[in-house]
Amino acid sequence: MIFGETPLDQAEGAILAHALKAGSRSFKKGRILSAEDVEALREAGLGSVIAARLEAEDVHEDEAATVIAEALAGDNLSASAAFTGRCNLIAEARGLAAFDRAALDALNLVDEAVTVATLAPFDGVVPRQMVATVKIIPFAVPRPVLQRCLELAAAARVGVAPFRDRRVGLVQTILPGGKASLLEKTKAAVDARLAGLDCAPSREHRCRHDAAEIAAALGALKAEGCDLLLVSGASAIVDRRDVVPAGVVLAGGEIDHFGMPVDPGNLMLLAHDGQIPVIGLPGCARSPKLNGLDWVLQRLVAGLAVGPAEIMALGAGGLLKETGGRPLPRAEAVEETRSEVQRAPRIAAIILAAGQSRRMGPVNKLLAEIGGKPMLRRVAEAALASKAGPVIVVTGHEPEAVTGVLAGLDLQLVHNPDYAAGLSTSLQRGLGAVPVGSDGAGSDGAVVCLGDMPGLTAGAIDRLIAAFNPLEGRAICVPTWQGKRGNPLLFAQRYFAEIQAISGDVGARHLIGEYPEAVAEVPMADDAILQDIDTPDALAAFKYAG
Repeated sequence: MIFGETPLDQAEGAILAHALKAGSRSFKKGRILSAEDVEALREAGLGSVIAARLEAEDVHEDEAATVIAEALAGDNLSASAAFTGRCNLIAEARGLAAFDRAALDALNLVDEAVTVATLAPFDGVVPRQMVATVKIIPFAVPRPVLQRCLELAAAARVGVAPFRDRRVGLVQTILPGGKASLLEKTKAAVDARLAGLDCAPSREHRCRHDAAEIAAALGALKAEGCDLLLVSGASAIVDRRDVVPAGVVLAGGEIDHFGMPVDPGNLMLLAHDGQIPVIGLPGCARSPKLNGLDWVLQRLVAGLAVGPAEIMALGAGGLLKETGGRPLPRAEAVEETRSEVQRAPRIAAIILAAGQSRRMGPVNKLLAEIGGKPMLRRVAEAALASKAGPVIVVTGHEPEAVTGVLAGLDLQLVHNPDYAAGLSTSLQRGLGAVPVGSDGAGSDGAVVCLGDMPGLTAGAIDRLIAAFNPLEGRAICVPTWQGKRGNPLLFAQRYFAEIQAISGDVGARHLIGEYPEAVAEVPMADDAILQDIDTPDALAAFKYAG
């Protein structure tokens, strides 16, 4: 890659290294300069710019980030569209982040140009949470570096091990004079942990603190179909040959490990009975605070291996007694958890399909067939195939016919009886249907699509969503092709109220000029974002790429 001061006569196709203003136009960092851009810079009196020019062996940052992320994406993870050299891996299930740390380290050691950041191994995740991000540091990666990263990616694959609905049995032992309230407290704490792992409450048996009776209780729970067994002794386990481990062995089990380098949680027993894991609970299991039992339970419920080596490797970070953390939340608190983590944005899609199609003559252009399908249906299918949701279609003119071509699609239909008053009324009806709220379930923004753009693809919408990040100054995302701005546009929720105040036959494009600091121009792969069908000639000339 050639980087540095670049004469304008060599700048076409170069990547602008720093934002700059030329006359009335602003050019964002990372913009690929078109011939028109170069001419505008020249007219503004500039003779050169600081830019990067790719050479034959260079791979553009977005392409490199995408292929590495796709190679790293394991079970229950999906890769977002790349933007500014970043591609995120997003969770599709509740569970634990699972990957080989040493293999990931090896990939990160290949070259400073390629970085992969993840959550800590075995961190709990919820759907739509970001689990990892691939970031290319310069504007391009040499192809040999990329190839070496791809060779290592197979071993470093990052996945989510989903929680499984385990049937859990709990044995509690009783000593003379023991308090029933303590047994109830233990049962409640165990069941709260299980609820946070999407498991039903435990099946409980109580017995005297005696090895034979513990063995009988474990046998009864196995007969009831339990596939994970817990034993809470009335007295703490202090040796492999103590009462609780002796009862486990009498029931047919084998002791795997006693003790763990986690505090609280030191006195935990790990055993198995055939394929059934058995845990002798430490005393801290009665507390709702995070302790070593939580780490072991999470892995077992997620179907991950837990043996002596895994237990003994928990020491780094195992001092938990001074932390205020708690186990994973109950299943019903997932939304609250999601709002506290870095997650993929929730973006609704609004398709404007209410217009009267006056320039098309007597034909409703939205019903015109493109490649064997009505134009509007193609746009709707592209939105449904993207990461946007829900997909809202605003009808107005000829609503029955328009609705008919959308039959069978999972859409939310909103009718605008005031469609003749202008585009703004349809946009406002669509925004009114977008779920909002601060509880984590509302949309963070909306991408506004035109029903007469049959070349629109799910990939274009996803690329806008990938660029969206209000915290980093990208609250309005605009697609571009060779420097020209097109549609659809993506707006953060913060602009919804302002859009609701617009009147007449206008959309929200004026916000781009009013909030330039919030605008992100997002280069696209083709010129479909510039093509809307307004006239019979445009329809006849349109070539569907299929």
